[in-house]
Formats: sequence, structure tokens, C-alpha cells
Amino acid sequence: MPTRERSTDGDITEVVDQIPAQRRGRRRGSEVSGGSTPTPKRRRRWRRIALIVAASLAVLLGGALLGTSLWLRSVASDVKRVDAFDGVPEADRPQKAESAKGAMNFLLLGSDTRDPENKDGSRTDTIIVLHLNKDHSKAQMISIPRDTWVFIPKSPNGKYGNTNAKINAAYAWGGVPLMIQTVEKFTGVRLDHVAIVDFSGFKEIVDALGGVEIDVPQSFTSTHSLNPDGKRHFEKGRQTMDGAAALDYARERYAFKDGDFARIQHQQQVIKAILNKAATGGTLSNPARLNSFLHATADAVTVDNTLNLVDMAMELRNLRGDDLAFFTSPTKGTGTVGSESVVFADDDKTKPFYEALRLDEALPAPTK
Repeated sequence: MPTRERSTDGDITEVVDQIPAQRRGRRRGSEVSGGSTPTPKRRRRWRRIALIVAASLAVLLGGALLGTSLWLRSVASDVKRVDAFDGVPEADRPQKAESAKGAMNFLLLGSDTRDPENKDGSRTDTIIVLHLNKDHSKAQMISIPRDTWVFIPKSPNGKYGNTNAKINAAYAWGGVPLMIQTVEKFTGVRLDHVAIVDFSGFKEIVDALGGVEIDVPQSFTSTHSLNPDGKRHFEKGRQTMDGAAALDYARERYAFKDGDFARIQHQQQVIKAILNKAATGGTLSNPARLNSFLHATADAVTVDNTLNLVDMAMELRNLRGDDLAFFTSPTKGTGTVGSESVVFADDDKTKPFYEALRLDEALPAPTK
């Protein structure tokens, strides 16, 4: 086993070069001793890639899923937990279809605590239903605009809910359990796990990866930037973004006519870029970068008490960026209810869309 050193900041890294030559030889079997069959390098690399793909997807799933077996449990133990399903009435929850046995549904909630608009930290600026099909070979991420006008059940304290409102009000009124009830009521899809992502943590995650590649579809200027003057200009075209630029890119909405819909697309771009970058050889072969990425991810997420991160890493071992499809919940566009600007769900399309998801069937062509 590689020796481990703890750096001044408490992180653990592998020091492969300190393994005695004879021990390394015994691991290679017949390369030195001529005894057992050597373990194929390809198999070892595939195992590492599988775990890293799981780790990068966990930025959205909410788990710091684990780059190597040495880091796996120590990093997983650092992830914060929440009692997500406590107080959710079982009688009111949708049941899984027989055809979807083995499929898994995650509710991903993103909050941008660095956004100047977010004064109390209780808003869920990003709401995503992630569906992992029953053979765990494909995943779909459905973004629900935060201003979608839906029915919100009564809050546990009885003071709020039992009315129509913007979907992100559910979190402010009743935390994660009321958000689960609201999304299950809206979609008809039973949720298995929940992850809460502080999207401001994207900065540290992206920096730990050494930046990500993003193809900017149109030039624009962000007016909620981390820069001292609050502005950052993005030119159209493919470019490498550091953490601060990626965060500015993912949260800007005022620069676009379609507002939150453009922001949803940008967030999806950043998510996929993180997934792809985390699975590259440059990350796998750099212990310091890998360690920084995993710990940055662990710091940015909170998951429900029932999610086993180690098992989840193995379930997602075959996923790659091309296996992840992005969708936006069907809408009729924006409008107003009283003084509120809202997004209206397209009921004629929403019902069959989520029914296909519930049954683990093919969804319509993705938005991106």
C-alpha cells in the first residue's frame, strides 16, 4: 500500500515513490517474483476512472465521491448530512413503477450563498431532478426553473404552504422535507436521495481541477461578478475558465432576455465541464490535484443520511460525460401572478414528460 503523508493543511496524499522496490515488485507478481499473474494496468486505471467519474458527478449529486480507495472513506466522512425525509408523509408520496425498479432519482438543490441577491441563504436557486436509469448506464438531469408556479403542501409548522407559489419558496418555508414533497407532487416521481450544493463552492472545485473548458455561446457582461468592480466580460467562443470566472458564468441571468433559462444552460455547461475534466488523466495522475478536488467537493455539498457514498461510487463507475443528458422542465414561458414574475409549467407536456421519467422510459430530445 502506498505510504501516506499529511500536509500542513491536514490533507492526505499518497507518496508512491516511497514504496520499497521489493514491495512494488511483489505487487507486480511475475514481473519480479515470477509467481502470480500481474494485475493489468488497464484494470487499475479503469477502477480509478470509475471512482473519479462518480466524484465529479457528485458535485451535482452532492457526494464527494471518491477518487481512490485510500481517500474514499476519509473524504466521504467529511460530507455533511441532513435529515431530508423526516416528516415527509409516506402516504402522500408517489410509488416507483415496476419497470423502474433499480432506477434512482436524486433531488439536487443548489444555493448560491455568494450571490448578492441571496440575503438569508435559504433560497434554492437551482433545482434539478437527476434520474439514473435502472442499469445505471445513463443519467438525465432535469432543471426546474426556480420561479415555476406550483402547489406547495402545508409546511410542518402549519404556518406556510397549502397554496400555489414559486417552487423555491418550499425550501424557505419548510426546508428539505417540504421541498421533497413539493417536487414529488409536481413531478409524480419518487425521490430516493437529496443533495444540497453550495454553488459558490464551484470556485474551489474548478480551481482544484486547474480550470474547465467552456464554449460561450454569446458575448455578455456579468454584473454580479466576484471581481472588485462586480463586472466580468465573456467573449463568445471556447475558453478556459478558472473558478471565479466559472462561478460568474454559471450564475448570471440579468444579461439575457431569457434570464433564468440562460443561467440554467450555463450551469449545465459547467456541470458537464467539471465531470469531463475530473475524469481526465491529468487529474487522475496528479495526487495533489485529485486530493484538492475531492476535498473541495466535500466542502461544497450536503447529502441525505441514507446515501452511501462508497456504494454510489461503484454504481456510477461506468458513467462518462456523454452519458449525461440535460433537460429543462417543460414550460409555457414567463408571466405574472399578482406582482410576482413567474414561470408557468406546460401541463400538457409536463405530465407525459415526468411519467416517462417515472417509468424509466426515453425522454424527449434534450435541450442541450
